[in-house]
Formats: sequence, C-alpha cells, structure tokens
Amino acid sequence: MSKIIIADTSCLILLDNIGEIDLLQKLFKEVTITSIVADEFGKPIPDWMKIKDAVNQKYFEIILASLDKGEASSIALAVEQEGSLLILDDQKARKFAAEMGLKYTGTLALIIEAKFRGYISLVKPIIDKIKDTNFRMSPELEKKILELADE
Repeated sequence: MSKIIIADTSCLILLDNIGEIDLLQKLFKEVTITSIVADEFGKPIPDWMKIKDAVNQKYFEIILASLDKGEASSIALAVEQEGSLLILDDQKARKFAAEMGLKYTGTLALIIEAKFRGYISLVKPIIDKIKDTNFRMSPELEKKILELADE
C-alpha cells in the first residue's frame, strides 16, 4: 500500500454528492488533502482526513501554470511524498501526474475496488447515482466500469 493517499477535490465532491464519501475511509483508513482542496470542498472535513500542504511551494507555482489550484496543490504534495497515491479524475491532471512519474487512480476505480473488497455489493447503483450529478461519464466508460466490476 502507498504511504500516503492524496485526494483531489473532485473525488471528495463526487463521493459526498452521492452519499459515499465513507468509502475513502473504508479503503484507506486515512486520506490526505491539501488546505486548498479543503477550501474547494467547502464542507467540514471528516476526522479521518488529514490536511497537509507541500513544503516547497515552487512545485505548486509551476504546476499551477497548467492545472487548477486543487490539482496543482495535490500533485505538488505528491511530488514530496515518495510512494504516494493520488486520486485524480481530471484527464489533464492525470496526464501531468503520469509525466511526473506519480502513481494515481480515479474515483471510479476506487468504487470498483470497494466492491471487490466487500464494502459495496454492486457498482451499478452507485454509477446510477453518479449519473445524476454533473460528473461526466461516457456510455463507453460506464460500460467499461461495469465490465471491470463483473456486472
């Protein structure tokens, strides 16, 4: 397992909007977010979330030229935390993280993992709730997620 799990804002907002934010705690016990992500989330932070910012703000400033504040702060923190796992949903942010050699996953992959670990019984009802939010998911992606979840 990675030493530190760093979540971006989109993951928190999506899981909170569908009433499944506790999946993060079940999967990882503790999740780290930056103070910028906490501000963007805009709700009280559960006690199993830790707020930590990158020490070297130069990384943040450089990354900010390409990404939004939450993504930039999360990636800057991951650069300093060897072996960390980022939770990113934005394709541009994921590409940036990959180019920096950082390990990442997305919220949909976490939902599949939650099923295989027995925290949820089916992915389909959660996908249906996600479709009622502003999270963009193509029919092809939905089909792939359900196939990966053996549904």
